[in-house]
Amino acid sequence: MSRRGLPFELFLGLRYLRARGHRTNLSLFVWIGVGGVFLGVSALIVVLAVMTGFQEGIRDRIIAANPHILIFEGAGRGMRDAGALLDRVRDVPGVRSAAPFVMQQALFTVSGGGATGGLVRGVDFASESVRKDIARQIKMGSLEPLGRSGGDPAIILGRELARTLGVIPGESVTVISPQGALTAVGMVPKMRRFTVAGTFEVGMYEYDSSLAYVGLAVAQEFAGLGDRVTGIEVKLRDPFEAKAVARAIAQRLGFPYLLRDWMEMNRNLFNALQLEKLALFIIVTIIVLVAAFAIIGHLILLVAEKRKEIGILKAMGAPAGSVGVVFLSVGMLIGLVGTVAGSAVGLGLIWVQNTYRIIRLAGDVYQIDYLPMKLTWSDFGLIIGATLLIAFVFTLLPARRAARLDPVEVLRYE
Repeated sequence: MSRRGLPFELFLGLRYLRARGHRTNLSLFVWIGVGGVFLGVSALIVVLAVMTGFQEGIRDRIIAANPHILIFEGAGRGMRDAGALLDRVRDVPGVRSAAPFVMQQALFTVSGGGATGGLVRGVDFASESVRKDIARQIKMGSLEPLGRSGGDPAIILGRELARTLGVIPGESVTVISPQGALTAVGMVPKMRRFTVAGTFEVGMYEYDSSLAYVGLAVAQEFAGLGDRVTGIEVKLRDPFEAKAVARAIAQRLGFPYLLRDWMEMNRNLFNALQLEKLALFIIVTIIVLVAAFAIIGHLILLVAEKRKEIGILKAMGAPAGSVGVVFLSVGMLIGLVGTVAGSAVGLGLIWVQNTYRIIRLAGDVYQIDYLPMKLTWSDFGLIIGATLLIAFVFTLLPARRAARLDPVEVLRYE
C-alpha cells in the first residue's frame, strides 16, 4: 500500500508530524526534538572541529619548527665525528636531510638593561635544507650575515624574543653562557656580543620568544665543545613515519646513540588534547540525549492518541511490523531533520571561521594566533552515526508499544 509513490508507513508518519487542531501540543514536542538534535549536532561538529583544528595547528607548527628526529650520544658529552654519522643517517630510506646542531641555554641582554633567558641553537647554514627551512621563517633581515667572517658574529632572534629585548636587525645583543669560563681569578661568566641579522617567526610563542639561531662553528666555540656537536637533527619526507625511520636509524647506528622523534617528545601534549576531545564529545552528546527524550515523549503521546487508528489498521490486515515502522519513521524523521540542519549550520560556522578568522587567540597562551577548525570525515561520520543511533534506540520503545496493541481491546469500547 502506498500513496504518492511513498510507502504507506512513511506517508502516515509524515501526516502524524503535521499538527492540526488539538494536536498542537504534540507539535511542540516535535519542535523540541528537532531543535535539540539540531543544537546537539551543530555543537558536536563545532567542538570536534575546534579540537581537531587546534591539535593539528599545534602539530603542524611543531613539525615546522623542530627536527623530526634527534640523535644524541648516550654519554651526554657531545658527539664526535658527526660527519661520518651523517653519511650513515642520510642513506636510511625516508630521510630528507640530516645536519649537526648545537643547543645551549643562555641569557640575552642589551645595552639598555633588558635581559631574558632563552636557547641558542647553532645550525649548519652550509646545509641547503637547513638554510631553506629557516629562510621560510624569516620576517625581517636575512641569513646572509651569518655566512660572513670578521667582526661580531651574526644571530637571528625569534620575533617575540627580539620584541622583548627591543632590538631590530643591525643592532647588537650580548649572550651570556651559564657554563662560564675558567680564568686566573676563577670562574667568570662567558659572554659574546652578536649582531642581530634578522628575526624569524614559527607561529608558536614558546619558540618565537626563546629561540635564537647562530652558525654552527660560532655555537661550538661559545659552548666550548671544540669539534663536537650536541647531536644530529633529521628531517623526513613524511613526518608521520618518524617512529619507523627512527627504528631503522637506531639499528644502523647501534650503541651508544639515543634517538627521539617529535611524536615522543610531544606525546603528553597530544594525549591531553585527545582526552579533552573525547571528554567534550561525551559531554555535548548529552544535548542529543535530551532531544531523544523529547522524541520518545512525543511518540508515547502520539501512540496514545492514535490507538483507534492503530486498531483500525490492524483490523484491516496491517501487520504489526508495519504499524511499528509508522511510528519508527516519525522518530527517525525528527532525528534526520535535526541532524541535517545541525550539520549545515556546523559546517557553515567552520567555513566562516577558517575563511575570516573571526576568533583570535593569545599566542603566548595557546601557541597559535587564531582558532583553526577542521572536521575529519571520521569525526563527521561518528557524529551523524551516533545521533541517528540515539534517535533510533529511543524510538524503538514507543514503536514496539504501538505494534503490540491488540485491535480487539482497542476497538471494544469505540
